[in-house]
Order: sequence, then C-alpha cells, then structure tokens
Amino acid sequence: MTRASRPQGRTTVRNWKPTAALLTAGALLTLSACSSNEDPAYDTKPSSAPPAATSASASPSPSSSTSVDQAAVLDAYSRMWAEQVKAYAKGDAKGTKLSTYAAALALSGTEDDLKDLRSKGIVTTGAPTHKATVDVLEMDKKVPHAKLTDCLDSTGWKFVYRKSGKPVEMPKDRLVRYVTKVEAEKWGKQWKILDVTPQQRAC
Repeated sequence: MTRASRPQGRTTVRNWKPTAALLTAGALLTLSACSSNEDPAYDTKPSSAPPAATSASASPSPSSSTSVDQAAVLDAYSRMWAEQVKAYAKGDAKGTKLSTYAAALALSGTEDDLKDLRSKGIVTTGAPTHKATVDVLEMDKKVPHAKLTDCLDSTGWKFVYRKSGKPVEMPKDRLVRYVTKVEAEKWGKQWKILDVTPQQRAC
C-alpha cells in the first residue's frame, strides 16, 4: 500500500508510513496504535477472507485524447494497485508482481506496511478504486518521467484481523476518498510507479 492507504500521518506509497497504496486517511496511523491483543501472533495460514478484487479502474486504451505513453503509465499504475491489493489481502508481497510495477518508495513503503500489519495479524478484504489522470509526461528526458493525480476511494477496502475476520476499528472522521499524487518513470520498456503521496483533501 502505498502511503496511499493512509493519507493522514504516514503513508504505501511516505504517509503510510503507507506509502504509493494503502490508503485511507488516518487508517494505517490508527492501525499502528491498535492493540494486538486479539491477534498477538501472526498466523501464517491463508486468510479465510475472500480474495481481494482488483481495482475497478480498467486499463486505459489509446485514443485521440490519450497517447500511447499516457495509456502505458496509467496501465502500470492500475496494475500496481491490483498487485498491491493481492499483497495486502494475504499480508505478503511474495507471489505477486508488485515489483514489476512499483519501485523506490512505492515498493519499500508497501513492504514496510505489510511487515507492520503482519505483526498485528491484520489483512485486507475488498479493494480500493481509483481514477487517475496524467498531469505531466516528459518523454524527452533520459529517463522518461510522469506525474499523475488520482482520486482514490478506499470505501470498499477493509482492514480485518486475519484469525477472526473481525474489522479493525477506524476513525469515524477519516477520509475514504482522497487525492493522491503519483510519480513514475519508464525503466527500459516498463513504467514504474516510484511514489504515491496521499493529500489531505477529499476528491
């Protein structure tokens, strides 16, 4: 999760501290303060929760208003979220293709978040949805660079205790639909999401 999961405080993607990911105002910040009494030990058994769905955002196709490169970076962003959702659903990025689409803070932040959630016995169900747009696309640089703005909606993404399936208590006033700023670079033929920073404002 990219800090994206908690826009207030650390994030998946520097506020999650989530970093680029996971993703709800104050969510992970709250999780850090949660007591681990219910699940003191991390259970390595598969979660009984249903598999997390991928983001509702479909991969964009090139059109008169969207260049091939714009479509490619948006596709990489959507795929990163799909893999991130899989990782949070089982509490581990192993077995996912997250590193194919995420790097730098977007990747390390998610791995840090997963480690923290594992220690508390917490996983996720469902998935966030998003609607991203490309603000800046610099293909003339030695390393092509892009900046995106996303409206991330974490309404359908829930944190639960792995063993009991009970929901983790969240702040009632937290943002669940908020703006995130995204940085990406094209490494060879593949766009990589480098950072996802939640903003302190709704969208």
